[in-house]
Formats: sequence, C-alpha cells, structure tokens
Amino acid sequence: MMQFLLLFSRQGKLRLQKWYGAQATKQKKKITRELITTILTRKPKMCSFLEWKDMKVVYKRYASLYFCCCVEESDNELLALEVIHRYVELLDKYFGSVCELDIIFNFEKAYFMLDELVLGGEVQETSKKNVLKAIAAQDLLQEEETPQGFFEDHGLG
Repeated sequence: MMQFLLLFSRQGKLRLQKWYGAQATKQKKKITRELITTILTRKPKMCSFLEWKDMKVVYKRYASLYFCCCVEESDNELLALEVIHRYVELLDKYFGSVCELDIIFNFEKAYFMLDELVLGGEVQETSKKNVLKAIAAQDLLQEEETPQGFFEDHGLG
C-alpha cells in the first residue's frame, strides 16, 4: 500500500502531496523535508529506489518535477514506479506535456486525477481512458456550474 505521494521541483518546492495514512502535520513536514533533501542530493545515474526507515521510497524525475512515492517494505517498487509513470502520462495527456506551472495553477485537477487513479493508497483504476473520461465528465460538470457570461457580466472577463 502506498503511504504517500509527493511532487516537488528541482529547487525543493513541494507542489503536491497526498497522504494515505494518518500523520501529524509536524511529522509530515519533517518527512517531506528529509526526503526532498535526500532525493535532490542524489546523482542522476543513481537508482530510483531507496530503503528509508521501514519503507521503500520510489522516485522519478520528469523534466523539472520529481514524483516521489513511499510504499510498504513488502510492496513491489516496480509497480510503484509504474503508478508514478501512469500518473505522469495522465497529466501529460490532460495538460499536453505537463509542466510545473500546470500543477501550480491547476492543482485541483492534479489531485482529482490522482484520486481517480489511486484511492486509499491502492490503485483504483488502471485504464487511462477511464480516468480521462472521469476528468472530462468533471470538466463538463464544472462548465455547467459556471454560467456562460458570468465573468463578463461582473466585469471580470
């Protein structure tokens, strides 16, 4: 089972975090700081798997973003790497070559996509097509909720 997923920049800025187990806020910050520092100091040719405490950390860098996932010691790290890759593929498909700014300005979409893929630390949906359908349905719902011309009528458009 996945314990948490972190998404951070090369500069060490946390862009997205999803925790699947109960942790105190102070503990989350400590874990995040420790892992970001550890991963950023590793050389590019080094293995993307770490044994950390009594768990395994799997990470992968895509452009300027690091995707880091922590799984239980008995879990398959290659499967965790595949989940990370599937998530990146979904983000790429939706945003058209995802970048850090897409995550910053559309973090709710990134979280929604992650929730469609992983629920409670377990993979919920393996089909990219089904996840993208759910996101398209969510977008459609959102469009219906925002009345056409609302922004123009209120001097915001």
